Amino acid sequence: MNSSSATASQSEVLNNGQQTVYPILFSIAFAHLINDLLQAVIPAAYPVLKENYNLTFTQIGLITLAYQLAGSLLQPLVGLYTDKKPKPYSQIFGMIFTSLGIVSLSYADSFSLIIVSVILVGIGSSIFHPEASRISFLASGGKRGLAQSIFQLGGNAGTALGPLLVALIVVPNAQHYIIWFLIAAGVGLIVLSRIATWYQNHLSLRSAKKAVIDLPNISQNKIVISVVILMVLIFSKFVYMASMSSYFTFYLMEKFKLSVQDSQFYLVLFLASCAVGTLIGGPLGDRFGRKYVIWFSVLGAAPFTLMLPFVDLFWTGVLSVVIGTVISSAFPAILVYAQELLPKKLGMVSGLFYGFAFGMGGLGSALLGNLADHTSITYVYYLCAYLPLIGIIAFFLPNLKKK
Repeated sequence: MNSSSATASQSEVLNNGQQTVYPILFSIAFAHLINDLLQAVIPAAYPVLKENYNLTFTQIGLITLAYQLAGSLLQPLVGLYTDKKPKPYSQIFGMIFTSLGIVSLSYADSFSLIIVSVILVGIGSSIFHPEASRISFLASGGKRGLAQSIFQLGGNAGTALGPLLVALIVVPNAQHYIIWFLIAAGVGLIVLSRIATWYQNHLSLRSAKKAVIDLPNISQNKIVISVVILMVLIFSKFVYMASMSSYFTFYLMEKFKLSVQDSQFYLVLFLASCAVGTLIGGPLGDRFGRKYVIWFSVLGAAPFTLMLPFVDLFWTGVLSVVIGTVISSAFPAILVYAQELLPKKLGMVSGLFYGFAFGMGGLGSALLGNLADHTSITYVYYLCAYLPLIGIIAFFLPNLKKK
């Protein structure tokens, strides 16, 4: 962030009498970890489900599409509604939906029941993310990039832990062992209850004193164009991420003849690197400007994605870590940039961008699964390698100044 933007952020903190509330930031990040860990059970269980029910890659893609559409279509609507009528306890209901999906998935005995199960998890996610992102924003005390990185770090850590726990708990045993993840859901409900109490008190304090809203000093047309550019960048990032989260294990099994468990550990390595990238992306955006972080993190991954399909197992592991670190640093910067474009609609913006990210990931997974069935899983990685080149359009994003 440039000096004028930093000063504006500091002034906003002083004007609102706010400080960064780290206990709430770390709590909502931990809740995000639980939420995304439970979501990560779905793709991590794909090898087990594929073997149990003789699923095609197209069906695997359709499972991801159903889950992520359920998580994407509702999110902007939830965010728009909670912008007008905040619901501090809504995330608890989201966790309940996710828990029902986990129970159903653990005993699902058909493709149709698997679809129903993942839709329940998707609904839970759609309720969780908009309000959780708003809480992170409100507790930031002006350190928005840092707050969003802490929040996203929790989610990425959960996404990385999911496959590891599935590899240790579910793969050696049976599908119904998925129900053990209800323990994590129970912990999540306790944490979300405490966060909801803080949020309710915070809303009461804000209602007594009108908040100062920091508006961007650019035209409405530029705001619209910027949002479109951000959406295209999300398309590039999350379709590539879908190729990794849904099919990386199958790629390693096919190309290098790894076992399910060994390939899961490589997936965990990639997802852990995504957590690291998320942690550094937000603070770098605060320091140097979000536009430059967005540009570097999407386009900067291209040389490594282009090399990935041509290297051996060792360098595949190394490149996957580099790609995960670089490309994942984009989302905190993208989301905070969007929130600063439309600061009066935090819930709607958060829901829109999370929803679009989920939707693109789901659509990408379905299309890539169908492509893999008609060609090969290796060909999918040849094709997806070019997606980060789309990041060049970040050049056209304006540098935000506040009024």
